Amino acid sequence: MDVRLTTEQRQLREAAARLADDLGPGSVLGLDDADRVARLEKAVEATSWRALRSDGASGVEVALVVEEFGRGLVDVPLLGPVLADDLARGIPSATVAVDGRARDARGMRQAVGLQGNRVLSTGVGPLVPGADLTRHDAELRGAPEQIGTLTDETAARRRALALVATTADLVGTARGAHTLARDYAKIRAQYGRTIGSYQAVAHLLAEGLALIEGSVSVLRHAAWAVDELPPAEAVRAARIAKLYCARTARTVCETAVQVHGGIGNTWECLAHVHLRRALTSTDLFPVRLEEIDRGLS
Repeated sequence: MDVRLTTEQRQLREAAARLADDLGPGSVLGLDDADRVARLEKAVEATSWRALRSDGASGVEVALVVEEFGRGLVDVPLLGPVLADDLARGIPSATVAVDGRARDARGMRQAVGLQGNRVLSTGVGPLVPGADLTRHDAELRGAPEQIGTLTDETAARRRALALVATTADLVGTARGAHTLARDYAKIRAQYGRTIGSYQAVAHLLAEGLALIEGSVSVLRHAAWAVDELPPAEAVRAARIAKLYCARTARTVCETAVQVHGGIGNTWECLAHVHLRRALTSTDLFPVRLEEIDRGLS
């Protein structure tokens, strides 16, 4: 495996990062800015990134975009439509259906899911409340319709990509939470010194950064494996990455709350939005340690 990104991949990551930085919420109050959300939706739609797999993108390229959107808490659908596109190409305004709900579903009309090797399509109903303030689930409407059948190998690769994409969101969300805490530690003064100058805080941030770097490494391997390794090995790599990065993301996000001190437990602090998103991505295609060496079921 060559871990280096190509020039095109670096450009893709930079473009996703710019979009997230320019039009992401930036604050808890920003989540309610309808004008910003509309501009963000228009910008994401113009990129065609929701159809990355239809455009021939690799697992690595999908992970790069999803990771940057997680870092910036981008609050219009991407992950769900990307996974739906991987299951059934060419369906407009489609997101993924998992466990009886349409996920990442704001503005979507169809939900596509995998049941065994069958690809099913269902209408999207009303949005439902959830812990994640940046992505919204919806009820499924109507009876599911079978629109395709996948081979065992293809179904396994689709599962591997689903795990990798949610893992990428976890890594990005952790990176965003760590940056939030680091920047706060640079300006918050206590006893005449910035809190980042105190060893206890500096060590927390350093440990978080080390965890993130490990997460990036295991994610990159799993993303590469989606297209390059045999399906069973790709699924195993994705499960390992999901489990490792889910634990890391929770630790890093909770640390961000701690570094903020009392303000970290208030609604106005963005740290809880990162934590909510991390917990939601953990519960989407969850993995347990006992599953790592199992088959593809």
